[in-house]
Amino acid sequence: MNSTRLLAAGAAAGAAVLLLSGCVAKTDAAASGALTVTSTADGCAVSAGSAPSGTVAFTVDNKSEQTTEFYLLASDGLRIVGEVENIAPGASRSLTVVAQPGDYYTLCKPGMVGDGVGKAAFTVTGDAVAVDGPDAEQKQQAVDLYAAFVKDQVGQLLPAVQTFAAVYESGDDAAAREQFPRVRAFYERIEPIAEALGDLDPRIDYREVDAVAEGLDWTGFHRIEKDLWVPAQDALNADGETPAWQDWAPSTPAERATYGDKLIADTQELYDYVHSDAFTEALDAQGVAGISNGAIALLDEVATGKISGEEDWWSGTDLYDFAANVEGSKMAFSLVRDFAESKGDKGASLVGRIDAGYTDLEAALAAHGSAEAGFVPYSQLTEADKRQLTDLINALAEPLSQLTVTILE
Repeated sequence: MNSTRLLAAGAAAGAAVLLLSGCVAKTDAAASGALTVTSTADGCAVSAGSAPSGTVAFTVDNKSEQTTEFYLLASDGLRIVGEVENIAPGASRSLTVVAQPGDYYTLCKPGMVGDGVGKAAFTVTGDAVAVDGPDAEQKQQAVDLYAAFVKDQVGQLLPAVQTFAAVYESGDDAAAREQFPRVRAFYERIEPIAEALGDLDPRIDYREVDAVAEGLDWTGFHRIEKDLWVPAQDALNADGETPAWQDWAPSTPAERATYGDKLIADTQELYDYVHSDAFTEALDAQGVAGISNGAIALLDEVATGKISGEEDWWSGTDLYDFAANVEGSKMAFSLVRDFAESKGDKGASLVGRIDAGYTDLEAALAAHGSAEAGFVPYSQLTEADKRQLTDLINALAEPLSQLTVTILE
């Protein structure tokens, strides 16, 4: 696929109160006077409930026995405006933000499912953070390009979803199965956009186990996926415990029409948002840090779902999603690469490590196919294959996690 048409996105919805966020190395965050967050099985203790506007860092220590996440939420408590995922028990990760004045919430999610714990108000005080400096015009151009890529991908996603839904509703399962991973690629490259819009991503892209855990109606791509790849009677869901046929049966033609039309409507909502003034204002407020965070967030998507094979549990098309996330992440990085490289020897070294990380990861992924020719089913990967990909993701994630704080220096 032509790389000039790829995209990564990390924008948060809403125009009034926004953050520029990204996962950063603990040492970088600590150097800037990070607030501390202690995540436990039933709590999320932040060392302070407020901070002045500007660069703010949170160092998150996971003291629970489950992998956890830390979120910064907008004032409505729904929209995600900053997050750090996949924090293993006993580990620490950090989140750096450029915070505009306003009201937020902090929240931890041990186990990475459910409503989370320890939700608390967090306030940013002071004056709005201005975009200035000699490279302000170049940075605005990067933001404009970022917006153009988002609109391009969603503009391709909507008609692809309409075609896909039509063949699914008609019962042409062979055609729908062929289209499924390729349609999803457009979405996977801009997934953080939908994640920032409250319940839009759950409606479009939640797995069954996640919807059940959060008490939500299960709709979207993965509901349709299960109809297209009907599981064996003794199969288990992605949690490895729940019987696949428990509280589920193949959809009737009428139900297929409902799920297909719902997916179209939710995709239309995403399309309308990225073509709205609110989206433009959100990107402008976040600046280039929002772009770098798109690169970080999309690699986190690979680490938390695709590498385990849990994302496309029934179709086994996870490598298509994997590739799309990496493509989107690399595109976002490319838009801010020069700003990082301009930060002296440290920035140049960081860019070199990130470049090498993408090259190595892409080469390993190419050994299993391509988006154009098709990827092998995820079940065909050996444990050694999965370990190699995991190691390469981790090797890239470490320098990439320092990108936001570097370009903001």
